[in-house]
Amino acid sequence: MEETGRDRDIEGRARNARPRDGLGRPLPYGAPGVERQPEGVVRTPEETVREAQRLLDAGMPFHAHEVFEDAWKSGPVAERELWRGLAQLAVGLTHAARGNATGGARLLRRGAAALAEFAGARPYGIGVDGLIGWAGELAGRVAAAEGDGAAGGGAVRGGAVRGKPVDAIAEAPCLRPPAR
Repeated sequence: MEETGRDRDIEGRARNARPRDGLGRPLPYGAPGVERQPEGVVRTPEETVREAQRLLDAGMPFHAHEVFEDAWKSGPVAERELWRGLAQLAVGLTHAARGNATGGARLLRRGAAALAEFAGARPYGIGVDGLIGWAGELAGRVAAAEGDGAAGGGAVRGGAVRGKPVDAIAEAPCLRPPAR
């Protein structure tokens, strides 16, 4: 940490060095946390999907989002919406697992919309149609459990409806389902 009290990386950019839990929430300095995903890693699409699935299966969708974000930023322009949509699905699951019904449902729907241009395709074996369906179903359940923030169900904190968190492991999507 520098004199101003802000964490900085070796290039001097502001970077929070607090440890994080499996859902990406900051923990107190010195607390044991989950190792963070390194940023800016260029992976093949196959490596990206494999690593993201490992993290999703481990209940760490926030960390899976970071893997997808690297692919989104480093991949070909024609695939950016694919990786961005997958990152948004992972962040939507993260918010739902943190109990943020409004943010979770919104990001799941936004991610599904970003994937829509890939509907009917299986880029890198990714079951896009199944993921769109999974996201819509989970967004509907999360929103319905809290009235989507409109009916006053759940406590409001920072503009987000707080509801019962979903289980990130139980709700983790399968990115590459077996071909039919």
